[in-house]
Amino acid sequence: MEVIVGGGIVGLTIAWRLSRAGRAVTVVDPAPGTGATHAAAGMLAPVSEVTYTEEPLLRLGLASLGRWPSFAAELAADAGLDAPAVEAGRGVDLRTDGTLDVAFGADDLAALDELAAFMAKLGLPVERLTGRECRRLEPMLAPSVRGGLLAAGDAWVDPRRVAAALLAALERRGVPLVRARVTALLREGEGGAVRGVLLDQAPGELRADGVVLAAGAWSAELADVEVRPVKGQIIRLRSPEPLLSRCVRGTVHGAYVYLVPRGDGELVVGATQEELGFDTRVTAGGLYELLRDARELVPGVTELEVADVVAGLRPGTPDNVPYIGPSGTPGLTLATGHHRGGVLLAPLTAAILLGEEPELAALCAPSRPRAGARVEALEEMG
Repeated sequence: MEVIVGGGIVGLTIAWRLSRAGRAVTVVDPAPGTGATHAAAGMLAPVSEVTYTEEPLLRLGLASLGRWPSFAAELAADAGLDAPAVEAGRGVDLRTDGTLDVAFGADDLAALDELAAFMAKLGLPVERLTGRECRRLEPMLAPSVRGGLLAAGDAWVDPRRVAAALLAALERRGVPLVRARVTALLREGEGGAVRGVLLDQAPGELRADGVVLAAGAWSAELADVEVRPVKGQIIRLRSPEPLLSRCVRGTVHGAYVYLVPRGDGELVVGATQEELGFDTRVTAGGLYELLRDARELVPGVTELEVADVVAGLRPGTPDNVPYIGPSGTPGLTLATGHHRGGVLLAPLTAAILLGEEPELAALCAPSRPRAGARVEALEEMG
């Protein structure tokens, strides 16, 4: 039996895939689906979110995006969601209408032009648009939007619905879910091999053949892994009629904001990135910044009802690439550090742990050289 520590979208996906492969698993989490997964917007956007120093993350994201349609279909079937429910948007709300990345000011447009050139060098399928062309696609955009990039292959999903479907699928498969907090890993022998977990309540401990650590921002409390919490505040707005037909990401005077429409009329606005440790307070300043920038791009957001505000903790790593694979300690496997990409990378993470992607596994192996270590080595050589 294997224990999965963590009931977010990554841990639940791993448990579901391992169970489908015939392996006995148990999930341990005091409140599954309520952490970063509950706060996430659910963008599946490896192309529109590419940056200049994260090409390995781009490769991982593109591979995982390709898995999402079959992943969503299999999950809906395993969770007992019938076809009419899925068609009516009561499934996981997977949408494939693309992402529109827009620029507000002159400096924002210049940065977008540079990004477009970088994307072209990588051979990414994006279309450069004028401000007028952006508004033709999304009429509710402000007249001041100067231009944009359309990543037609990007998608998005509702993480809360995905988590609910995963929990339903695991229940239907008879996978045990222990609602407790793991206080420590159970180690044995001189090498400290991991043979289970200690819990903060009965039964006190769970013995296992192996442990998968998917505890997100809290992973470093249980093992020697470089993962830190990165706070993100997010707003959910409600509208009787959709303002947008696709995900819109924008830059307003250098600040990033995104707006993600749901099938039920909800509009998600996010998200801050704050290095404040384990602080999950929703602050007036954080919400003000999000609404201020969102209003510059889509003025109609100020007329919408506030449905929810929440702050979550992303698990960040030094190079923003997750740790997926053997930890180096016998019996302990890592699946943590997904930062902004937990929802996107969940299907690929499980596939890597099942041995389905050996080449990609090397990019996110816990034993990989860190970016800083590579720089130090080059400096010593030169």
